[in-house]
Amino acid sequence: MAAHIRIGKADRRRRGFTIIELMVVMTIISILVSLAVPFYQKSILRAKESVLRNNLFTMRTVIDEFTYDKQKAPQTLQDLVSEGYLRVVPRDPITDSDSSWKIIMEDASGSVNQNESGIFDVRSGSSKMSLDGTAYSEW
Repeated sequence: MAAHIRIGKADRRRRGFTIIELMVVMTIISILVSLAVPFYQKSILRAKESVLRNNLFTMRTVIDEFTYDKQKAPQTLQDLVSEGYLRVVPRDPITDSDSSWKIIMEDASGSVNQNESGIFDVRSGSSKMSLDGTAYSEW
């Protein structure tokens, strides 16, 4: 019942992988990574677009609430923060800045109190195109 110990040429070949086997594995891994990276980048962009839509919806709602409550539109986005309608001005996820928002002012003749104009709408300050082909600044 003693175990036979073989020392010879056949056992030496089985100790590791050949360079060809390693190259095949590395090639397969690099192909899989090259396919996965674009999907990952696109999913990050989709998430940023979702955050942008949410931020725009929130700020537009808050601008309307401010205008109805105060009977005048806010002059700056910081007015929304100072009056307690927002905690902070949200960051534009595409430009990664809270000061790049494109503010659209209303006409004084169309405003609630008709003395001074205020913020009517807000849009992204980015000049990039979205995944659906529209500019972020048009959202």
